[in-house]
Amino acid sequence: MKRAGMLRQVSDFSDFSRGHWLQELLCQGEEPRRVQPSPDGKHLLVLQKNRPPPLPRVVAFQRQGSGGADLERNWQPPQPALVGLLFLQSPGTLSSWALAIVWEHGRTEVWHFVVALGWQLLQTLELCQGARARIISVCSQGDSLVWCEERPPLDAHSDVSKCAFRFCVCARALEVGEQGVRLGTIRIVLHNSPEYQVLASPQHIFLVPASDSFATTSKFLLIWHPKEGKLTITAPSAGFVHSKVLHSSSESDFRKLLLGSVGLLSALAPLDIHSCAVSNCGTLLLVSTKGAVNMVETDGTQRHIFDLEGGPLAQGSAVQLKTFGSTLACVLAGVLYLVDQNSGRLIEKKILSMKEVHFLESPGEEDSIQLLTQTGIYSFSFSNPEDSSRPEPCLVEMVFEEACRYYQRRSLSSSKLTVEKLKKGGVFQAPVALAAILQHSLHQKQKPARGLQDTYAKLLSTMSLELQSYLSLELLKTCVVGAPESEVESYCEELVEQEVSRVLHSDMDKDNLAYLNSVFASFPKAAWKATRSCLQLQQNGDGLLVARATPEVWKKVLGGPQQEEAGQNGVVPLFELICASFLRFKPKWLPSFVELTQQYVSISWAYSSKEGPEGRVPLYKRALGVLARKNKRSEADDEMELELLLCSKRPKAVLQALHLLIRLKRWQRVVEVAEKFSKLSPLLNKEIFTTLLAEFAQHRELDPYLDTLWPLCPAELTASDILTVVLQHLPHSQEEPVPFSSEGNQLTVGLLKPLLQRVVQRPSVQDEIYSDALQSPTFPPPTPPREN
Repeated sequence: MKRAGMLRQVSDFSDFSRGHWLQELLCQGEEPRRVQPSPDGKHLLVLQKNRPPPLPRVVAFQRQGSGGADLERNWQPPQPALVGLLFLQSPGTLSSWALAIVWEHGRTEVWHFVVALGWQLLQTLELCQGARARIISVCSQGDSLVWCEERPPLDAHSDVSKCAFRFCVCARALEVGEQGVRLGTIRIVLHNSPEYQVLASPQHIFLVPASDSFATTSKFLLIWHPKEGKLTITAPSAGFVHSKVLHSSSESDFRKLLLGSVGLLSALAPLDIHSCAVSNCGTLLLVSTKGAVNMVETDGTQRHIFDLEGGPLAQGSAVQLKTFGSTLACVLAGVLYLVDQNSGRLIEKKILSMKEVHFLESPGEEDSIQLLTQTGIYSFSFSNPEDSSRPEPCLVEMVFEEACRYYQRRSLSSSKLTVEKLKKGGVFQAPVALAAILQHSLHQKQKPARGLQDTYAKLLSTMSLELQSYLSLELLKTCVVGAPESEVESYCEELVEQEVSRVLHSDMDKDNLAYLNSVFASFPKAAWKATRSCLQLQQNGDGLLVARATPEVWKKVLGGPQQEEAGQNGVVPLFELICASFLRFKPKWLPSFVELTQQYVSISWAYSSKEGPEGRVPLYKRALGVLARKNKRSEADDEMELELLLCSKRPKAVLQALHLLIRLKRWQRVVEVAEKFSKLSPLLNKEIFTTLLAEFAQHRELDPYLDTLWPLCPAELTASDILTVVLQHLPHSQEEPVPFSSEGNQLTVGLLKPLLQRVVQRPSVQDEIYSDALQSPTFPPPTPPREN
């Protein structure tokens, strides 16, 4: 059941002093304005820009009962423009916060509000040290101000490259007390830098390049970690992150900071940023010109959340972003989008009738969204039509989405199946039943459960083990999030094992296969342990690898989407994933694993069946493909290739291994392989013996092993056949033949004599046939009785 949004008015401005004037200001003209609430929610500051005379101004409105002097500041040319209205923490004052009004040339007025007295100016300060400095962007963090200022070069005719790096990022503590304001020393965060917009989170400062920045510098973001004294360079879409601790002021030079990364960064595309804001959890929200909303974490990694509708965004179109709890609220072109920022799911989309909307803070109500409009303040919250105090869990919604995919794959109809159709159609009862059971079970521990239908109650008893497993999995996820660093690894291993087991017991489609690929890539060691556990791989008393996996698990390992079906983007079949894991953590077990899989295939599928995995590409070739993808080749890899070829016991593979051993001149191993695999089939025996006979004719390396080789001679080979093979493979000499050669590497009749004697003395096949006939009875067998 979809979460329903309820919009209710919480203020019509009558609870504000001068409320009618506030409403008039919001309704006036089309000029841009900025509305900012105080940290305690009792004051609203309205900044009007580009309005008719008396030009721009800041007006503060407080809720009734506060009383005292009002705050209204006007300014006009030649006074510089205002660049920031910032609230600073001031634990030493009664209100615990103070307001800083910052102008472009660095002049800063610090105000605080005292009950019954109203707004009072504490002090006027100068932030910048140079008279020619100009503040471009400013933000506050705790009791400090951070800003980006322009420092014009002394030489008016400086070249373009120097002018592009004429900015400086500074920080300065501003401690507010009852007696006044104390300004700390300036801390240079970055100098000789391009223009940046500074945005503050509780622990970090984001530096976003200006839209008209130098081409090279607009390809990455900077994140300053004040407590660690560290700067992080990140190009999120390209996956590039590099951090550097600033030990001295010389290391704060922007050009020196990039010295080791210029080559890589120059190849990247410029950042696509239309709008940006900081979320309540301290991450950076970016909106691209294409409407994609992304979240940049404080470690520099990026996660895509949602795509706004309407195509590319115009340069002047305003996009407002705000997070409330786990909900991302976005206003674009009169449409309010509410998105779950954890899953990226669109919760609700509302077309607003209000002309102008501003987001406000909601003190004490994280999940409630407050909107300021021209008619009042509204609160938007979620409720369930059946029980407004209990929102429907996302899990129930996911049940219907998964059911849509499941039924769509099996449907013969071309029409699109949606969640709404699934809920209202009444045809598919399984997802409805499952959603009801899940909802019942999830809330059973939180509050007394509602009654469940009798038909569902029976299903609930059947599913109790699965539900218990699911709840334990959710508990494990909670433990992973809250665990100390020393315990995270063990929790992750357990979580990965449960996830791998879950996927192996569900349909192995492309989505599940892609998910397993990401699990194996992100947690390789944990995935290896999970694979061993799911397949129950272990060595028996003889040192042989055994697997006690169920037939269903084997079919998932071997019968899922193959390489041609798995798709692009590096997704590989599960068998290849497991082989790569063997190669990384237990390479000696890989040939035995391939042999085990072949044994299972021979039992489960008919030989060369097109439905089975062996009907497409043999398993040993798939394992060899994984081996071939290794970056560096070593002697151990040659040995692994041999073992994989031999473990298949296929004639072509055995002969390929034999030729590889001959090329490596490992003659003793050649003889061992020939002796072992000649017993598999007469045809393979003949191929092996002919190959070795040809080698024997060319050199003397096999002479020490002739006593082992000659017994392998096939019964159908005659002396004439042997001499033919030898003569065809004798090495061609460039010199005139002589009766007696001083070289000891030539073939002599004496070396061939034992083999020829063995063949001549051995009865021929025809003799065996005739001997059978001669040994038959002298009289014919009795005639069988006739049937009447």
